[in-house]
Amino acid sequence: MRYVDEFRRREDAERVSEAIHSLATRPAVIMDVCGGHTHTIVKNGLEALLPSYVSLVHGPGCPVCVTPVELIDAAVALAQRPGTCLCSFGDMLRVPGSQSSLLDARTAGGDVRVVYSPMDAVTLARAHPEVEVVLFAVGFETTAPANAMAVWQAAREGLRNFSVLVAQVLVPPAMKAILDSPWCRVQAFLAPGHVCTVVGYEDYVELCDRYHVPIVVTGLEPLDLLQGIYLALRQLERGEARLENQYARAVRRGGNDSARRVVTEVFEVSDRQWRGIGEIGSSGLRLRRPYTRFDALTRIDIPRRPVCEPTECISGLVLQGFKKPYECPAFATRCTPESPLGAPMISNEGACAAYFVSAKPAHDRAV
Repeated sequence: MRYVDEFRRREDAERVSEAIHSLATRPAVIMDVCGGHTHTIVKNGLEALLPSYVSLVHGPGCPVCVTPVELIDAAVALAQRPGTCLCSFGDMLRVPGSQSSLLDARTAGGDVRVVYSPMDAVTLARAHPEVEVVLFAVGFETTAPANAMAVWQAAREGLRNFSVLVAQVLVPPAMKAILDSPWCRVQAFLAPGHVCTVVGYEDYVELCDRYHVPIVVTGLEPLDLLQGIYLALRQLERGEARLENQYARAVRRGGNDSARRVVTEVFEVSDRQWRGIGEIGSSGLRLRRPYTRFDALTRIDIPRRPVCEPTECISGLVLQGFKKPYECPAFATRCTPESPLGAPMISNEGACAAYFVSAKPAHDRAV
C-alpha cells in the first residue's frame, strides 16, 4: 500500500540507523508526544537501532491516559442515570475512575454504547428523543473537529436531548509545561503528525523559538520515526532549534482550514486538568457561549467530588518522560491490562500497555 509499506522496509530502516550512528556524537534525550509513536517505537524495537547514548522517552501523547479521574467519574454517573445514554469510543470503557469504570457501569445495567463516530451519537439522539444522549468527547486536536461537528449539527437540528462531556486537550501547552519543569531533560521533540494534519505546526514553531528546542513533525510508521530521530539529532549536533516537517506527505503548515474553522466555531481554549500531571493553562477546549447549552455538566445534575490518584501509580512520571513504564514497581505485576492501576496500562495508545505487550525494554530485544 502506498505510503505504508515503503515506510516499513527493514533494509531502509537499517540504512537510516547507520546514518544515525554516524551522526550522533553525544548523549541526547528525545521525547515523542504521540501514543502512536510510542507503540511504533516499542513494537518495532526502534530504540535498539539507536546508539546507546540516545534515549527515547514518551510524553503525554495519549488523550485517554490524561483524562482526569473526575471526568471518568462524571461519565460513570451519567451512564448510571435513568433515561441517559453515555456514548464513548471503546478505549475509554475500561479506564478506571475513583471507584469504577464505564465498563463496570454497563455491567451494572447502565446504558453505555460504543460509537465509531461522534455523529453516531447525534443519530441516536435524533432517533430517540425520549433519551438523554451524552457524547464523551475525548481527544487531542485530531478528534476535536468531529466532536465539534457533532455539536454544530445538533444545534442546527435543534436537538434538545444531546450533550457532550468535553475532555479535549491540546498538545503544545503540554510540551510547554514539560519544558518549563526544572527537572526537564528533554532536548528535542517528535511532534504528532496526525495532530498536525488538522492544526498545522505554527504553534510548534513558537516553542522552538522560545525554548531553543528542535521539534520534528513525524509520521507514524517505523521509517517515519527513524527519519524524525535523525532530523532531531542533526539539529542537536549543529546547535540548531527549529521546526522540521518529516511528515510532509500529509502535513501542511496551516493544517486543515475546514477542520480548524469548525473547531473555532464551537470550542474555545481553556485551562484543563491532566490526569497524573495536574492543571495546565490553556491546554484544553470548552464549548463557546452559543453552544454551552450542550455542556453535559451544566445541563445534567450529577454528583461531583474531587478525587486523588492511586498513590502506587506513577503514570504522571511516565507521561512526563521522567520514568519508563518498566521502572514502575507495579509494572506487569500489580498493574496489568487485566487489573490496571492507571490509564496508560489500558489505552491502545498508553505507554505502559505498549511496554507490557513488548514484554521487555527495547534495548533488551532483538530487532
